[in-house]
Amino acid sequence: MSGGAKLVEQVQALLAAPRPWSVTQVGDPVLRRRAEPYDGQLPDALLRELLDAMFRHLPGVGVGLAAPQVGIPLALAVIEDPAEVPAGVAAERERAPQPPLELVNPVVTPLGSRYHAFYEGCLSVEGLTAVVPRHALVRLSAADGSGRPYEMELSGWPARIAQHETDHLNGVLYLDRAEPRSLSTVANHERFQAPRAGAG
Repeated sequence: MSGGAKLVEQVQALLAAPRPWSVTQVGDPVLRRRAEPYDGQLPDALLRELLDAMFRHLPGVGVGLAAPQVGIPLALAVIEDPAEVPAGVAAERERAPQPPLELVNPVVTPLGSRYHAFYEGCLSVEGLTAVVPRHALVRLSAADGSGRPYEMELSGWPARIAQHETDHLNGVLYLDRAEPRSLSTVANHERFQAPRAGAG
């Protein structure tokens, strides 16, 4: 079976799997390999179906999903954040709602030297969270699912999400960038850290 045919079969199997999907967890080699650039390995209709299904996975689960997190080694990701958090948290984290974005072969370029450090989690590292410094302002260059290229500047939390998802496509997990002493279970973070931060 050719590589393209195998990918088509993988995506079809994923789309037929029960929802919500079981997200690939740290330790699976697919999360540590650089994703294959997307250059038409999937029929257009199948790519559209995959991206739409990735968006449908997000509500109540996360704000971004990269294809390797569901076992598909292609440079594809989706982002959407309704930013339904308390106003104080939104202001502190510069977390504005981010409308849906399709990221095909995305490249993130830092702009300026300002960093923000906040607790971050990952669907592929269940139960843990840690402080991760991220660039506060970036330029995102990518294509959408129809192949149309676009470029935009993202700041604050949307910039963090874009960096997190493009890291996935380069075989990088947030743990690689985290401040080691900040590592915590989500339960202990909510118990000891969030109250001090005003429910962060």
